[in-house]
Amino acid sequence: MLLRRILLGACAASTLWWTNVEAQQVVNVYNARHYGSDQQLWDGFKAATGIEVRVVSGDHDPLLQRLASEGQRSPADLFITVDAGRLHVAVEKGLFQPIGSELVHRTIPAHLRDPGDRWVGLSVRARVLIYNKERVKPEELSTYEDLADPKWRGRILTRSSTNIYNLGLLGSLIEANGYDKTLAWCRGFVANLARPPQGGDTDQIRAVAAGVGDVAISNSYYLGRLVGSDKPEDRAVAEKVGIFFPNQNDRGTHVNVSGVGLLAHAPNRANAVKLIEYLISPEAQRYLADVNYEYPANPQVPPGKVVASWGSFKQDTMNAAVYARRSREALMLADQCGWK
Repeated sequence: MLLRRILLGACAASTLWWTNVEAQQVVNVYNARHYGSDQQLWDGFKAATGIEVRVVSGDHDPLLQRLASEGQRSPADLFITVDAGRLHVAVEKGLFQPIGSELVHRTIPAHLRDPGDRWVGLSVRARVLIYNKERVKPEELSTYEDLADPKWRGRILTRSSTNIYNLGLLGSLIEANGYDKTLAWCRGFVANLARPPQGGDTDQIRAVAAGVGDVAISNSYYLGRLVGSDKPEDRAVAEKVGIFFPNQNDRGTHVNVSGVGLLAHAPNRANAVKLIEYLISPEAQRYLADVNYEYPANPQVPPGKVVASWGSFKQDTMNAAVYARRSREALMLADQCGWK
């Protein structure tokens, strides 16, 4: 009887040990990036570390709601999304904890990571001006602020102010110039629109190429997608437009990030930090930049061929968390100035 108890106890201890070992070999990711090819990243990480990446994909808001409802019971270790504003929402909800990686601090510039060390940017997208090459000379362009000048009356194209990328840009303008000046700018900007805001950034680029307007605000990677498209009509659109980086003589062009946060109740914290460190490595950064025509967050990794062809530019080094905190003010300002 005593021998049976000893054997059963040994079995139980062995089972527990193997369960713990197995748990240490996984990392669970809630992922709001919508690229099926990201499996290459997870496979690369497993090949390098032996740690399996388990992914739950979905839209940003439902995933954030799920994390909030799961609380301490959540199996998730990391949350990945495509905008600093959404990362800041997760911070406000108390969903993240400090990453605590010296490698992250040494590798990624300060303006592309949370001052509280709770998230870090993985790739960079610039909020640029796309112009019709037949109707606009690049020397006519200068700053975001200049888009309120009456010379652009009926010539500007943009998507809705409620879009996360426009809210980020507005937040950066409020931080840089103050609320009242930005409100005055916004009224002039809205007066210069060629049509009511509609569609996404790609729609704005197509409209510029078609002559609906002369200048559009867009994230840089949308142009990259058209350049790299296998559709001749997309490449024809890209041929008709040019890209301009605003504010090069002062604070620099506004940039946003896709990024990853370490969740507060991560059951596999050490593995999660290893995955973050892998995602900022040259191998992963090369993939992250190339798959969506973005800029690497790791400045030691050069951009892809298409992106590099646009030339280098000065980034606005305003921390992404700073303009993200201005999102509510930005939304209120847009409502006041009539930017639908």
